[in-house]
Amino acid sequence: MLSYILKRVLLMIPTLFGALAITFIVIQFVPGGPVEQLMAEARAGQRGGGEGGGYRASRDNDAKQIAALKKQYGFDKPAPERFVEMVGNFLRFDLGRSFLQNKDVWQLLKEKLPVSISLGLWTFLFTYLISIPLGVIKAVREGSRFDAVTSMIVLIGYAIPGFVLGLFLIVLFAGGTFFEWFPLRGLTSDNWATLGWPARIADYFWHITLPLICMVIGSFAIVTMLTKNTFVEEMRKQYVLVARAKGLSQKRVLYKHIFRNALIPLITGFPAAFVGAFFAGSVLIETLFSLDGLGLLSYESVVRRDYPVVLGSLYLFTLIGLVVKLIADLLYVLVDPRVQFSSVGK
Repeated sequence: MLSYILKRVLLMIPTLFGALAITFIVIQFVPGGPVEQLMAEARAGQRGGGEGGGYRASRDNDAKQIAALKKQYGFDKPAPERFVEMVGNFLRFDLGRSFLQNKDVWQLLKEKLPVSISLGLWTFLFTYLISIPLGVIKAVREGSRFDAVTSMIVLIGYAIPGFVLGLFLIVLFAGGTFFEWFPLRGLTSDNWATLGWPARIADYFWHITLPLICMVIGSFAIVTMLTKNTFVEEMRKQYVLVARAKGLSQKRVLYKHIFRNALIPLITGFPAAFVGAFFAGSVLIETLFSLDGLGLLSYESVVRRDYPVVLGSLYLFTLIGLVVKLIADLLYVLVDPRVQFSSVGK
């Protein structure tokens, strides 16, 4: 197993830096870099504030000023040199400094992380803690009215985009037109720090209820139907018929024999679900409910060409994804003893 782990770690290196290299190359051909963004904002400020605000028109068009900005942000160096310098910094986990917000990328990520952790943790837990038991029940009662009704409900939920559901919930429950039962902004109230812990917990869940419903609705159907189909497939295999022929109870066959084998495809989806729930975020959901998380940060960084944030967050998220994927592969041994890493590559 140690040799397998070593091989996987070594394979992470070209995968990680290959993703960085592709993104870096694409960036070189994208029009409107950070220098152009700053110049455009300066011109807008000059037009809005007259001669006394921002850059003057003559300075906006001054080639020397543009050259100075390029030197300040390192764009006067050749692209290969900038890439090598960036990789060296990333190896020391120095993700650089945001061009437009003038903050360390690490600091920006830490500021947005509480929102992503809140949404991701509860989305992941609710999705799997509800979907897996529901999928098992649907598999056991395949073809029943319960199976048909629940399938229709989860598929309708899957067909509704999260942001459309979010708009509906805001109009209905967040003071849009009908009721004002839930708040519309943030994860906590302004007086959260002055509340006692029971009131803090209640306030937190009061704020997160509607965004959480929107985040869970899509992945809920996928995990439920995957669980059902996997269990149905296992229940039709020969070893299940043999176990039943030996007189084993339905519960013993289900949880001792079927469950362990059916769990393998579900574990395969754990890494993507985990990383996606925590770090991918939902730009539209965060925008609708005024949640300043990593999803919104990534989107704004791409739009505003804030390359240190784009590349730094890509490096961090890709690294986390590769590590979580390795952990999931190692869990296969615990779920299915037939998997032996010593035979891989032979």
